[in-house]
Amino acid sequence: MNNELGEIQDFIKAIEPFDQLPNDAIASIVRNISICYVRSGEALPPNGVEVPMLYFLRKGSLAYFGLERGIESGKETEHKRLLGKYGERDICTVFCSPDSHVAIEVVPQEDTLLYAISCSDLASVITDYPDVAAFFSQTAAQRLKKQVRKINEEAIMASTLMNTSVSDFYHSPAVTIENTSSIQAAAQKMTELGFSCLVVVEAGTNSEFHEQGNVVGIVTDKDLRRRCIAVGLDYQKPVSEIMTGDLKLMDINHSAYDALIMMTSAHIHHLPVTKNGVLAGMVTVTDLMNQEGLNAVNMSSTISKAGSVEDLADLAKMLPKLQIRMAKLGNTADHVGKTISAITNAITAKLIAMAKQQLGPEPVPFAWLAAGSQARQEQFAHSDQDNALIISDEMKPEDDLWFSKLAKFVSDGLAACGFIYCPGDVMATNAKWRQTESIWQQYFDQWIDTPEPQALMHGSIFFDLNTVYGDESLLANIRRNMLRKTQQNTLFIAHMSTNALKLRPPLGFFRDFVLSYNGNDKKTLDLKHNGIAPIVDLARIYALQEGIVAVNTLERLRQASGTKSLSKESAANLIDALEFLAALRFEHQARQLQSGIAADNYLSPKELSSLEREHLKDAFKVIKELQNSRQTTLA
Repeated sequence: MNNELGEIQDFIKAIEPFDQLPNDAIASIVRNISICYVRSGEALPPNGVEVPMLYFLRKGSLAYFGLERGIESGKETEHKRLLGKYGERDICTVFCSPDSHVAIEVVPQEDTLLYAISCSDLASVITDYPDVAAFFSQTAAQRLKKQVRKINEEAIMASTLMNTSVSDFYHSPAVTIENTSSIQAAAQKMTELGFSCLVVVEAGTNSEFHEQGNVVGIVTDKDLRRRCIAVGLDYQKPVSEIMTGDLKLMDINHSAYDALIMMTSAHIHHLPVTKNGVLAGMVTVTDLMNQEGLNAVNMSSTISKAGSVEDLADLAKMLPKLQIRMAKLGNTADHVGKTISAITNAITAKLIAMAKQQLGPEPVPFAWLAAGSQARQEQFAHSDQDNALIISDEMKPEDDLWFSKLAKFVSDGLAACGFIYCPGDVMATNAKWRQTESIWQQYFDQWIDTPEPQALMHGSIFFDLNTVYGDESLLANIRRNMLRKTQQNTLFIAHMSTNALKLRPPLGFFRDFVLSYNGNDKKTLDLKHNGIAPIVDLARIYALQEGIVAVNTLERLRQASGTKSLSKESAANLIDALEFLAALRFEHQARQLQSGIAADNYLSPKELSSLEREHLKDAFKVIKELQNSRQTTLA
């Protein structure tokens, strides 16, 4: 191989996804390569090229535009809209992509050197390499779905269950019943003990020490329903008639992961554990699947025992460490958000309990509310606080002093724990957000009936509320009335949609900059405002339009899926985009926290591989398509 071909081969081999190909496949690509030199302003493809080509950018840059046609003043018009740019080491895939626009134009912005291969020649080389072929044959949504599935699989594989003994999980002792006992006796025993299953043993065996050979089966709530009640079986029959025999057992020395795999493979939810061949206890799928939340459970328990605000502040310092640990263990961003939010709720509830010790009992019922990411269960370590109070209509004017003191104590306590005061003063210390149920209902009615800019801003905050402490019915009543109105008010939904569409994801990346619509390319990507927030806004609108009570963004999208507001396919695509963006944000923040840097949402393109950039562009494309669809419905 001459030096020039070797140089081209090394160049292509370093570009994702071609780095996954063996050397002989790269050599086949190089044999089909042609070298093109195009001057600034000349459109691609070059003169004489009739077939679709894929281009590797060796030097220079390309910009590609969508051609939008319309009618203005009775005349047909055509406008070019920038869709993206390519720089050195990028691959221009628009002519080989199933996502390609029918009317598209690619123009060099400077004199550019390209390596070109026909799409058909490329396909013939990579046909035996499905992961590489999929990169070019799949749509942006399909590629994104595959990547999110991979992330979730890695989260499962990275589980700490692999390094934990089943002895840390099982419940002892396992409750047994003899095989000759009646079905009714089994049901009564399960009810009295609050158990969902019993181990069935041979009649006449030692009541305390059941050897492996004495265990003959298991009976569960499911067996009672399916094999007795549903078929009308006489419940005086022996329990052996409805039990599941051929019972699987697990020795205590195995890992918890082994137990989970055994239960998953056998489609069972309960697994008896033995020690030295003797029945020792029972482990359930729920016990194992909750493993990743054990730290949060322990932390919440410790929070409930804290004796002072200082103690809580010390515990809150563990939140960044918990986020780092969960990142290392491969947890999903959704799991982390729910865990951190749950701990914040526990800290808030404890502060309220401390305040009541000082102030005495509340004069009337109330509900302490979280707003924003905490309410949506999407909070990461130490965000700012957004909270409010709904107070019963029984409240007298003099009662506000008690609630004002409560709000100050809790907000100051949260600040001491690292949750900074809300810059916009959306806190219960602000009298405007510490009102009776009737006043809050008036707020929501006014925001919906008169959707002015200020009302839309408040809507984006207060339509995401969750009760942390107190009388949950206070918020439930308001939310029920609010959703009834939003489902019927198309003007309000239109205004909310217009307001939400102001946040747009960027076009992509160009060299080491984030490519924006207005040409003001930035050094970093704001993952929150230019990626996650547009999805959160869309999900909120779908929920308001369909009367969905859920506040969590993923849950809103799942419940809106298949409604008139959102197709199942679009919902799945948005869920994939959100999970991918949230994972990037979570990992980025974990790296910062690990380095002793305050966590933020600003990701530099330099932190991303070229393949991650492509997946990000896929996520942007999914969001933009749903935003454009929403805009079309407003036209």
